Amino acid sequence: MSQEEMLGWRSIPIGSVIPEPATAKKYKTGDWRVFKPVIDLDKCIGCLLCWIYCPDASIQQSNGKVKVNYDYCKGCGICAEECPVKAIAMMEEA
Repeated sequence: MSQEEMLGWRSIPIGSVIPEPATAKKYKTGDWRVFKPVIDLDKCIGCLLCWIYCPDASIQQSNGKVKVNYDYCKGCGICAEECPVKAIAMMEEA
């Protein structure tokens, strides 16, 4: 699915009802956040606690590097709180 095909959270039906199964990925829900997590890859030890605790499955790993999928991250800060080496900082959304 391309970025253009993805729908924003404002497109979710009233009551946040998702009318058909397995369609949650179609709705970008991260654009209402005020703060976003920024990962310092030089500090990151790859423990993946951020991935384990993320309630939105927004933390992804690829080739040993951790990144945030901002399409779904709501900026809750749980990843930053759980990071044992404080490699994740919550920055105000621009």
